[in-house]
Amino acid sequence: MERAIIHLNVADFAVAVERVIDPRLAGRPVIIAPGKASRAAVYDMSDEAYRSGIRKGMLLGRAVRLRRDAAVIVPHMDRYDRAMHALLKQALPYSPLIESGPDDGHLFMDVTGTHRLLGPPVDIAWRLHRQIKNDLGLNPIWSVAPNKLVAKAASRLVKPVGEYIVASGDESRALAPLSLCLVPGIEKADLIRLHEFNLTHVFQVAALSLTQLEMPFGRRAPSIYKAVRGIDGSPVLPVGQSPPVISVGHEFSEDTNDAPALERHMYRLVEQAGHSLRKRCLAARRIGICLNYTDGKRCIRQARARPATANDLDLFEVAGRALLAAWKRRVRIRHLALVCDGLVFPPAQMALFENDRQHREKRAGVVGAMDAVRHRFGPGAIHMGRTL
Repeated sequence: MERAIIHLNVADFAVAVERVIDPRLAGRPVIIAPGKASRAAVYDMSDEAYRSGIRKGMLLGRAVRLRRDAAVIVPHMDRYDRAMHALLKQALPYSPLIESGPDDGHLFMDVTGTHRLLGPPVDIAWRLHRQIKNDLGLNPIWSVAPNKLVAKAASRLVKPVGEYIVASGDESRALAPLSLCLVPGIEKADLIRLHEFNLTHVFQVAALSLTQLEMPFGRRAPSIYKAVRGIDGSPVLPVGQSPPVISVGHEFSEDTNDAPALERHMYRLVEQAGHSLRKRCLAARRIGICLNYTDGKRCIRQARARPATANDLDLFEVAGRALLAAWKRRVRIRHLALVCDGLVFPPAQMALFENDRQHREKRAGVVGAMDAVRHRFGPGAIHMGRTL
């Protein structure tokens, strides 16, 4: 059966909610930011503000200088949470498979097989759009496509208002003329590398074979190969279920750029994440490091664990690669966060070579022994030397 995915997106969600409450904001440049915070950063902005160069995460002072006539509004997270619940309530009668973002106005709906009861997917999307507009005062973009990747790319084409339909079998043709930056799944580092080869549009990359992509991109090649062809088998999760993620962080008492201090605290975060993974019988395929600098800027980088692991020593090596990629500035760091995602059951495959097998067994033994000591005598009973 052909899949049918609806993507609803209320553009500039926080601004849209504030405009429903205060209609006088319609048509005006609007910035959502905690105005009284010492290092206030932009949480959301209207399309008018975006066209003036204002971006999410930008320091509020700089944003106001770019658009002095903008209305600055303090974020009301309770309002945005209620608005997201109202969106879900409107969508639930049409499908139990609804995946939403964190109060960002995005919804994916899987309406595969519902045509006999509710009509064609396009009719469902149009009817739901009309209900949301009439009942909530919000005007979402909507798209219908065979998978989440193509549906999201399609909705990006009609922002801030509009609709887009991609029929089954037309995925690659719909993506072909697009700029690569509009395709979900292609990361910033991929774009930079592709631009080095003067590749800027999807059809240019789609003309390359997997073997040709593997030469410059290595392990990233299969993901890029599928993305430019609109291939995506990821499911729409049931309502309320989000992909499992383990996130831990540390706020420095004094901002620092001391490498030993960063590695020391990163290992402590790795121990926390590793313990949580082992307790849940899971392993991480990807580790992310997020650095928040003194000047308010943020940098996030990821590294893959091959194979997936829950071992502290292995996790630390992967996190170290992500930290090296993220730490490119001399500015001091205020907050360090570590995120483990792509969680799976631990791989059962044995190492092919004897040396690798012994190395893994030794590391597993060390971490297992430390877990046993901490379980018996408490979490502070034993420490790795690098954390002291």
